[in-house]
Amino acid sequence: MAEMTIFQNDAFRAATLTTALNRRPHKPGFLGAQGLFTPKPVRTITVGVESQGGKLALIQTSERGAPLVAADVNKRDVRDFRTVRIAKQDTIHAHELQSIRAFGSTSELQQVQAEVAQRLANLQDDVDLTHEYMMLGAIQGIVLDADGSVIRNWYTEFGIAQPAEFDFELDDPTTDVRGKCTAVVRAVQRAAQGGWLPSTQVHALAGDDFFDKFVAHDHVRDTWLNQQAAAELRNAVAFDSIRFGGITFWNYRGTDDNSTVAIAPGQCKFYPVGGKDVFEVAQSPAETFDFVNTPGQPSYAMLIPDRDRNAWIKPEVYSYPLHICTRPAMLQRAKAY
Repeated sequence: MAEMTIFQNDAFRAATLTTALNRRPHKPGFLGAQGLFTPKPVRTITVGVESQGGKLALIQTSERGAPLVAADVNKRDVRDFRTVRIAKQDTIHAHELQSIRAFGSTSELQQVQAEVAQRLANLQDDVDLTHEYMMLGAIQGIVLDADGSVIRNWYTEFGIAQPAEFDFELDDPTTDVRGKCTAVVRAVQRAAQGGWLPSTQVHALAGDDFFDKFVAHDHVRDTWLNQQAAAELRNAVAFDSIRFGGITFWNYRGTDDNSTVAIAPGQCKFYPVGGKDVFEVAQSPAETFDFVNTPGQPSYAMLIPDRDRNAWIKPEVYSYPLHICTRPAMLQRAKAY
């Protein structure tokens, strides 16, 4: 029968558990699967974000040998931001190990490891969901906490106004939807300030109503009519995607309640994919001596024992991220009507 002393095995050290945890396949989540955010492991609890008021200017022609026009000095503003802590725990009581016995080819240690791994996996699922929620906020320029409070508003942090909302007027069958898409793409590119590359594309996360009305709109359907690509339009079903007007539209699937992590039904959020350093996630090290001054990892796992009665042990999972949008002016939004 397994005893609480089994947790003194090296298999349950914080570093070992953390390594195993970070090797788990990523929990399904659209933005996480897109690989949109570039990891930036840091060794501190703060990360410096630099803004620079760079600009393009025409150069007046001049005679050979004439003095050159001096470039304006771009003022730089470097600010430090703290990463945040995401943490959750579970409890394994001594009586829950009562029925774990060594039998067959499975050892007592292996069975306890499997139980701990499952508890940590459940905790990590919640951490992954929280990461998705924060990424969803970052692609809109405002990272929110679980209670809806603001962690970082990247518009105010960089001192810029949030772009006005586009009205796609999808309730009007005569609306030039392709023209609306073109206006969005132009707005994203013009706000890029070096963040747009030849390979960059505009993507959009659409709520259910927006996506359904977009796909069913006469202008969209007529565009595909009698074309070989019309099959793509017919295949655009729930939680699918369609490319139109230079934009890839995704019917975003969040949590099943369509509210905890979701795009509002009549809304659509536009963001660049493949841009230059547009989205980053800073990762700080855990708050224990095991990881002092080491590069931050996506998640950390550890076991906290009951040192008074030896009656339980608490699996815990931690993460210390900061999801950053360095060019929030590129982020656009729209309503169905």
